[in-house]
Amino acid sequence: MDEEMWELRLYVAGQTVKSVTALANLKKYCEEHLKGRYRLEVVDLLLNPQLAEGDQILAIPTLVRKVPSPIRKVIGDLSNHERVLVGLDLRALDAY
Repeated sequence: MDEEMWELRLYVAGQTVKSVTALANLKKYCEEHLKGRYRLEVVDLLLNPQLAEGDQILAIPTLVRKVPSPIRKVIGDLSNHERVLVGLDLRALDAY
């Protein structure tokens, strides 16, 4: 099994209910499926609005999987477990 580090970036705008929920859900999924194999960066667009352009962020919260490629995005509070696993392509890992 490939043990490469996953690089994830979560774009939020302040401490809204959706942003806090998205971060909590993401941490839960990462611990469940990527324990010890991920780096998570949280970008608050209220503090760093210029960072939205690089990943073409159109809605928030948005999760971007930078590595492994290809880049994948999941928009929303990440409460739909199935959608997040499919969106990040984590299902393949669970087969191992």
